[in-house]
Amino acid sequence: MKTITPCLWFNGDAEEAATFYTSIFRNSSILGTTPYPAEGLADFQRDLAGSVLTIDFRLADQEFLAINAGERFPFNEALSFMVNFDPSRDADARSNLDALWNALIDGGSALMPIDAYDFSPRYGWLRDRFGVNWQLILSNPDGEPRPTIMPALLFGKGVQNRAREAMDFYASVFDGSQLGADVRYTERTGPAHPGSVMFGDVKLRDLWFVAMDAATRQHVTFTEAVSFSVPCADQDEIDRLWAALSAVPEAEACGWCKDKFGVSWQIIPDRMAELMARPGAFAALLEMKKLVIADF
Repeated sequence: MKTITPCLWFNGDAEEAATFYTSIFRNSSILGTTPYPAEGLADFQRDLAGSVLTIDFRLADQEFLAINAGERFPFNEALSFMVNFDPSRDADARSNLDALWNALIDGGSALMPIDAYDFSPRYGWLRDRFGVNWQLILSNPDGEPRPTIMPALLFGKGVQNRAREAMDFYASVFDGSQLGADVRYTERTGPAHPGSVMFGDVKLRDLWFVAMDAATRQHVTFTEAVSFSVPCADQDEIDRLWAALSAVPEAEACGWCKDKFGVSWQIIPDRMAELMARPGAFAALLEMKKLVIADF
């Protein structure tokens, strides 16, 4: 069973972003690039013929996919990436956290300044120069180990107080899931109700996700700027996941769908690269909503 991969939608600067990130995260590298085809593009994509379509890259052993597209979907704080610095695994965790913060904040802005907070002696939340949101945290060495990078879902506008529901739902959809931390609010905090999730996480396949109910009023929600690519073994698995996750018909396109919480997914065959190498594959893809392997 292949992993779920976070996908980042960039406005033509995916190469610059991937190069920047791999230069500042440890254990990172560019894995490969895929170009737009020379023909078969939609009218709005024709200027992109032959340019870079996607870039696969790894940050701290977490794989990402950067998509060179357009400016339709700007990043926002509803979906960020939590970066754990664990003193039990890294003797220089605090200084490495500060170094990454200083690199990411260059040209960006702080949403929560780097400082000591009740939940961590060193934490900060920022938006980098490309708009991507990051939460850097010195984690508790006595807690259960977690990966260095975890996508973080903030449930606010339109989905406030639904983080627990979402974690349970996702765990029911993906085989072999594991529910993890579950820290609740004990009193009302802004729009967060008592009993809603202050911090929780869930493992889907082998990717850990953070889920939190917003403690302050949010004016943004999930968009296609960050989506999650789910490779499937066969058409039956595509059909099952599509039926479970696709809840917004107008968002269905080219294997992309949006679930009932607004989170975007790409439900694709695990041999997508092979299928896209077939003649006319890109044109066929543009005609599909749910992907049908036999139609490539």
